[in-house]
Amino acid sequence: MNTRCIARIVSCGLLLANVIMGAPQQIPKTWDDAVVAALEVPLVNRAYSPVHISSADYYRLPVRQVFKSYPIYAPGKEPSGYIDWLMQREPVIVFDPAKLKTEADWVRAGELVFDAPIRYLPKSNSSTSTLEFWQGMPTSRDGTLPFQQYVIRKRGVIEVGDASCGKCHTRVISDGTILKGAQGNFPDGSVTAASLRRRAVDDNHDADVRMALYRNGQRANVGAPWIQPDPAEDYVSSFDEMVASWAALIPGVAPRGAGRRYAPQIPDLIGVKERRYLDHTGLVRHRSIGDLMRYAALNQDIGVLARYGDFRPADFILPGASSRYSDEQLYALVLFVYSLKPPQNPNKLDAMATRGQKVFKREGCAGCHTPPLYTNNKLTTAEGFKTPEADSNKFDILAVSVGTDPNLALRTRRGTGYYKVPSLKGLWYRGPFEHNGSVATLEDWFDPRRLRADYIPTGYKPHGVKTRAVKGHEFGLQLSWQDKQALITFLKSL
Repeated sequence: MNTRCIARIVSCGLLLANVIMGAPQQIPKTWDDAVVAALEVPLVNRAYSPVHISSADYYRLPVRQVFKSYPIYAPGKEPSGYIDWLMQREPVIVFDPAKLKTEADWVRAGELVFDAPIRYLPKSNSSTSTLEFWQGMPTSRDGTLPFQQYVIRKRGVIEVGDASCGKCHTRVISDGTILKGAQGNFPDGSVTAASLRRRAVDDNHDADVRMALYRNGQRANVGAPWIQPDPAEDYVSSFDEMVASWAALIPGVAPRGAGRRYAPQIPDLIGVKERRYLDHTGLVRHRSIGDLMRYAALNQDIGVLARYGDFRPADFILPGASSRYSDEQLYALVLFVYSLKPPQNPNKLDAMATRGQKVFKREGCAGCHTPPLYTNNKLTTAEGFKTPEADSNKFDILAVSVGTDPNLALRTRRGTGYYKVPSLKGLWYRGPFEHNGSVATLEDWFDPRRLRADYIPTGYKPHGVKTRAVKGHEFGLQLSWQDKQALITFLKSL
């Protein structure tokens, strides 16, 4: 038998072993220039659609390490001697692709990446050390904080890890159950506002410095100077207004990529494998596991390195501040996200829900929210946007508008002119609702009073907004009270 035959037999044997063991056949390359160029739906103003960094530049960025983390306990829940014990821990890097043999191994490793922070704060300088932080803070049944963790990167130094995927996409429900991947409910707005107030006192209220830092952060995160007014300028003119604008932000809504005036609802990642567009504005196409890897990379670091015409968000952050995940880390992360399942639904398809299912069919809801996914996985045009012919030939577009507030789709750095048709699965554990979290409950969504200018939104209201109409999607508003209750019962059973 010649050498070539032996090599083929060995290769086939390894391939079969990988199939049997469930190991990945080939990890996609995250940053491929041609693939990245076709990843996103263009922005409303095509001239400012992002041009992302090259593959060569991407792979020059340092790879972040995933260190072993330890739980943070609410006051009164921490085991005796816990902090002293942590002080004796050595740093441990827990993500090692060489040790991942089966798909289950990769999924478990992906959960570590999901929970891994990308920023670190000294424990003594963290909000978790204040009693104010814990007021109204959701915690698990054992009193631990699911949104942040302690991390040891150097023996004797305890840091609070922050800004993980899990911080925004983890939800604690009323019984203390933790839902990873769900629309999160970390109260980032109130926590940040309290932190700003505290630091202002500690720094003798150097408002000018604070405002300068704030402006740079805004430009990096949401700046879009080709839109007037620039979302980075928002509506904040003083330090006190800056604090108030953060305090107005509610759990389940985050300003990422849009600013607090048009802050979007945090998406539920459970079931994302079935979605074909990502972000409320359908900005990123989801055609393969590699696309979700790219989406994660963009959201954590790489998006700010793009150029939007002559504007570059990274010009407003510290040089060298960016890092990246490895391809292996991103692959594991996406396998974990794909593996997520919804919790057991306590709402059954009883007689009332069955009646609601008939209302759902009768009213034609399935045209957009098509079972079994309860979305048709299409884009719908925002009010005031005309679909370019090139888009009609390239993307799955439902060329109608349901009349909801178009600002997120038209006046932000993620504005494509479209909204994706959302899935209705898992509504029972989610909220607030609508693409900008304006209403707290499904009952509020089906209340026709929300269309009035004097309506007080039950969900998110930006700072300075007392009343405003929550327009659009008028389907179901004219149903009888009995039909509405039946429809809501059915929706909660999904």
